[in-house]
Amino acid sequence: MNQKEFFLGVTAMLPLLLGVVPFGLVFGVLGISSGLTETETILMSSIVFAGASQVVFVQLWAAGSAYFVIGSSVALINLRHVLYSASVAEYLKKLSFKWRIILGYLLTDESFAVSIKRLSTHGESRPVHFFMLGSGLTLWLAWQISTIAGVIAGSTIPENWELAFAIPLTFIAIVVPLLKNTPTIICALISCLIAIFGQSLPWNTWIIVAALGGILAGASIEKWKPRK
Repeated sequence: MNQKEFFLGVTAMLPLLLGVVPFGLVFGVLGISSGLTETETILMSSIVFAGASQVVFVQLWAAGSAYFVIGSSVALINLRHVLYSASVAEYLKKLSFKWRIILGYLLTDESFAVSIKRLSTHGESRPVHFFMLGSGLTLWLAWQISTIAGVIAGSTIPENWELAFAIPLTFIAIVVPLLKNTPTIICALISCLIAIFGQSLPWNTWIIVAALGGILAGASIEKWKPRK
Protein backbone atom coordinates (compact mmCIF):
# COMPACT_ATOMS: atom_id res chain seq x y z
CA MET A 1 0.00 0.00 0.00
CA ASN A 2 2.80 2.44 0.95
CA GLN A 3 4.77 1.69 -2.21
CA LYS A 4 1.66 2.07 -4.37
CA GLU A 5 0.87 5.48 -2.90
CA PHE A 6 4.49 6.58 -3.37
CA PHE A 7 4.52 5.73 -7.07
CA LEU A 8 1.08 7.28 -7.57
CA GLY A 9 2.62 10.49 -6.24
CA VAL A 10 5.56 10.14 -8.64
CA THR A 11 3.20 9.58 -11.58
CA ALA A 12 1.00 12.54 -10.64
CA MET A 13 3.99 14.88 -10.59
CA LEU A 14 5.56 13.81 -13.91
CA PRO A 15 3.34 15.97 -16.22
CA LEU A 16 4.17 19.11 -14.22
CA LEU A 17 7.89 18.56 -14.75
CA LEU A 18 7.44 19.87 -18.30
CA GLY A 19 7.14 23.30 -16.71
CA VAL A 20 9.43 22.75 -13.72
CA VAL A 21 12.54 21.74 -15.68
CA PRO A 22 12.71 24.94 -17.79
CA PHE A 23 11.95 26.89 -14.59
CA GLY A 24 14.99 25.27 -12.93
CA LEU A 25 17.15 25.99 -15.97
CA VAL A 26 16.12 29.64 -15.81
CA PHE A 27 17.03 29.87 -12.15
CA GLY A 28 20.43 28.25 -12.73
CA VAL A 29 21.22 30.76 -15.47
CA LEU A 30 19.88 33.72 -13.44
CA GLY A 31 21.83 32.66 -10.37
CA ILE A 32 25.16 32.77 -12.19
CA SER A 33 24.34 35.99 -14.05
CA SER A 34 23.35 37.69 -10.78
CA GLY A 35 26.82 37.18 -9.31
CA LEU A 36 26.24 34.07 -7.19
CA THR A 37 28.83 31.32 -7.43
CA GLU A 38 27.97 27.93 -8.89
CA THR A 39 27.96 26.40 -5.41
CA GLU A 40 25.75 29.15 -3.96
CA THR A 41 23.24 28.81 -6.80
CA ILE A 42 23.01 25.03 -6.43
CA LEU A 43 22.80 25.17 -2.63
CA MET A 44 19.97 27.70 -2.82
CA SER A 45 17.89 25.19 -4.78
CA SER A 46 18.54 22.44 -2.25
CA ILE A 47 18.20 24.54 0.92
CA VAL A 48 15.53 27.12 0.05
CA PHE A 49 13.73 24.93 -2.53
CA ALA A 50 11.11 27.53 -3.46
CA GLY A 51 11.26 28.46 -7.13
CA ALA A 52 9.46 31.81 -7.27
CA SER A 53 11.24 33.25 -4.24
CA GLN A 54 14.60 32.03 -5.54
CA VAL A 55 14.06 33.90 -8.82
CA VAL A 56 13.08 37.06 -6.92
CA PHE A 57 16.15 36.67 -4.69
CA VAL A 58 18.63 36.55 -7.56
CA GLN A 59 16.92 39.43 -9.36
CA LEU A 60 17.07 41.64 -6.26
CA TRP A 61 20.63 40.48 -5.55
CA ALA A 62 21.72 41.44 -9.06
CA ALA A 63 20.06 44.84 -8.63
CA GLY A 64 22.08 45.46 -5.46
CA SER A 65 19.03 45.70 -3.20
CA ALA A 66 19.46 46.02 0.56
CA TYR A 67 19.61 42.77 2.52
CA PHE A 68 16.44 43.73 4.39
CA VAL A 69 14.53 44.23 1.13
CA ILE A 70 15.78 40.92 -0.26
CA GLY A 71 14.98 38.98 2.91
CA SER A 72 11.56 40.52 3.45
CA SER A 73 10.57 40.06 -0.22
CA VAL A 74 11.52 36.38 -0.17
CA ALA A 75 9.71 35.88 3.15
CA LEU A 76 6.54 37.54 1.88
CA ILE A 77 6.49 35.42 -1.27
CA ASN A 78 6.98 32.26 0.77
CA LEU A 79 4.09 33.11 3.09
CA ARG A 80 1.88 31.26 0.62
CA HIS A 81 3.34 28.07 2.08
CA VAL A 82 1.58 28.90 5.34
CA LEU A 83 -1.71 28.58 3.43
CA TYR A 84 -0.59 25.26 1.96
CA SER A 85 0.45 23.99 5.38
CA ALA A 86 -2.87 24.95 6.92
CA SER A 87 -4.70 23.05 4.18
CA VAL A 88 -2.80 19.77 4.68
CA ALA A 89 -2.30 19.96 8.46
CA GLU A 90 -5.58 18.20 9.22
CA TYR A 91 -4.50 15.15 7.21
CA LEU A 92 -0.98 14.96 8.64
CA LYS A 93 -1.54 15.70 12.33
CA LYS A 94 -1.22 12.04 13.34
CA LEU A 95 2.21 11.64 11.74
CA SER A 96 5.44 11.83 13.71
CA PHE A 97 7.38 15.10 13.91
CA LYS A 98 10.06 13.63 11.62
CA TRP A 99 7.51 12.87 8.91
CA ARG A 100 5.96 16.34 9.16
CA ILE A 101 9.37 18.02 8.86
CA ILE A 102 10.20 16.03 5.71
CA LEU A 103 6.83 16.63 4.07
CA GLY A 104 6.91 20.30 5.08
CA TYR A 105 10.26 20.72 3.35
CA LEU A 106 8.95 19.05 0.19
CA LEU A 107 5.67 21.01 0.14
CA THR A 108 5.76 23.34 -2.87
CA ASP A 109 3.20 24.81 -5.26
CA GLU A 110 3.22 21.78 -7.54
CA SER A 111 3.34 19.11 -4.86
CA PHE A 112 0.51 20.82 -2.99
CA ALA A 113 -1.60 20.98 -6.14
CA VAL A 114 -1.36 17.24 -6.82
CA SER A 115 -1.44 16.17 -3.16
CA ILE A 116 -4.41 18.13 -1.86
CA LYS A 117 -6.77 16.33 -4.23
CA ARG A 118 -5.45 12.97 -3.06
CA LEU A 119 -5.63 14.01 0.58
CA SER A 120 -9.20 15.26 0.31
CA THR A 121 -10.47 12.10 -1.40
CA HIS A 122 -8.38 9.35 0.25
CA GLY A 123 -6.89 11.04 3.31
CA GLU A 124 -8.83 8.94 5.79
CA SER A 125 -8.44 5.53 4.16
CA ARG A 126 -4.91 5.42 2.67
CA PRO A 127 -1.34 6.32 3.73
CA VAL A 128 -1.40 9.40 1.49
CA HIS A 129 1.71 10.83 3.16
CA PHE A 130 3.60 8.41 0.92
CA PHE A 131 1.82 10.03 -2.03
CA MET A 132 3.13 13.41 -0.86
CA LEU A 133 6.59 11.94 -0.40
CA GLY A 134 6.62 10.52 -3.92
CA SER A 135 5.40 13.72 -5.57
CA GLY A 136 7.68 15.92 -3.47
CA LEU A 137 10.84 13.89 -4.04
CA THR A 138 10.16 13.71 -7.78
CA LEU A 139 9.88 17.48 -7.95
CA TRP A 140 12.94 17.96 -5.71
CA LEU A 141 15.15 15.77 -7.89
CA ALA A 142 13.96 17.46 -11.10
CA TRP A 143 14.55 20.90 -9.58
CA GLN A 144 18.09 20.07 -8.45
CA ILE A 145 19.06 18.48 -11.76
CA SER A 146 17.61 21.31 -13.85
CA THR A 147 19.29 23.93 -11.65
CA ILE A 148 22.65 22.22 -12.07
CA ALA A 149 22.06 22.03 -15.83
CA GLY A 150 21.26 25.75 -15.86
CA VAL A 151 24.42 26.54 -13.90
CA ILE A 152 26.54 24.49 -16.32
CA ALA A 153 24.86 25.95 -19.39
CA GLY A 154 25.07 29.50 -18.07
CA SER A 155 25.12 32.09 -20.79
CA THR A 156 25.31 29.50 -23.58
CA ILE A 157 21.49 29.18 -23.68
CA PRO A 158 20.20 31.58 -26.40
CA GLU A 159 17.98 34.39 -25.14
CA ASN A 160 15.44 33.73 -27.90
CA TRP A 161 14.54 30.44 -26.19
CA GLU A 162 12.49 32.55 -23.73
CA LEU A 163 12.85 29.99 -20.94
CA ALA A 164 11.58 32.52 -18.41
CA PHE A 165 8.11 32.12 -19.92
CA ALA A 166 8.04 28.62 -18.40
CA ILE A 167 7.57 30.20 -14.96
CA PRO A 168 4.02 31.58 -15.45
CA LEU A 169 3.11 28.57 -17.62
CA THR A 170 3.92 26.25 -14.71
CA PHE A 171 1.55 28.07 -12.37
CA ILE A 172 -1.19 28.25 -15.01
CA ALA A 173 -0.95 24.48 -15.46
CA ILE A 174 -1.38 24.04 -11.71
CA VAL A 175 -4.35 26.36 -11.24
CA VAL A 176 -6.57 25.76 -14.29
CA PRO A 177 -7.50 22.11 -13.50
CA LEU A 178 -8.68 23.21 -10.04
CA LEU A 179 -11.24 25.72 -11.41
CA LYS A 180 -14.25 23.43 -11.26
CA ASN A 181 -16.91 25.50 -9.48
CA THR A 182 -18.04 29.10 -8.92
CA PRO A 183 -16.12 29.80 -5.66
CA THR A 184 -12.78 28.66 -7.12
CA ILE A 185 -13.35 30.60 -10.35
CA ILE A 186 -14.24 33.77 -8.42
CA CYS A 187 -11.21 33.20 -6.18
CA ALA A 188 -8.92 32.98 -9.22
CA LEU A 189 -10.44 36.04 -10.93
CA ILE A 190 -10.18 38.25 -7.84
CA SER A 191 -6.60 37.12 -7.24
CA CYS A 192 -5.70 37.90 -10.86
CA LEU A 193 -7.21 41.39 -10.70
CA ILE A 194 -5.45 42.23 -7.44
CA ALA A 195 -2.16 40.88 -8.79
CA ILE A 196 -2.47 42.98 -11.96
CA PHE A 197 -3.46 46.25 -10.31
CA GLY A 198 -1.35 45.77 -7.18
CA GLN A 199 2.06 45.66 -8.84
CA SER A 200 3.01 48.99 -7.26
CA LEU A 201 2.66 47.64 -3.71
CA PRO A 202 6.02 47.60 -1.85
CA TRP A 203 8.13 44.49 -1.24
CA ASN A 204 6.08 42.33 -3.59
CA THR A 205 3.20 42.32 -1.12
CA TRP A 206 0.79 42.11 -4.07
CA ILE A 207 1.40 38.34 -4.01
CA ILE A 208 0.09 37.93 -0.47
CA VAL A 209 -2.70 40.51 -0.90
CA ALA A 210 -3.86 38.75 -4.08
CA ALA A 211 -3.84 35.36 -2.36
CA LEU A 212 -5.77 36.59 0.68
CA GLY A 213 -8.20 38.60 -1.44
CA GLY A 214 -8.97 35.57 -3.58
CA ILE A 215 -9.46 33.34 -0.55
CA LEU A 216 -11.84 35.81 1.10
CA ALA A 217 -13.83 36.21 -2.12
CA GLY A 218 -14.08 32.46 -2.67
CA ALA A 219 -15.00 31.82 0.96
CA SER A 220 -17.72 34.49 0.81
CA ILE A 221 -19.25 32.96 -2.31
CA GLU A 222 -19.13 29.51 -0.72
CA LYS A 223 -20.78 30.81 2.47
CA TRP A 224 -23.68 32.45 0.67
CA LYS A 225 -24.19 29.71 -1.90
CA PRO A 226 -27.71 28.25 -1.59
CA ARG A 227 -27.80 24.96 0.29
CA LYS A 228 -29.60 22.02 -1.23
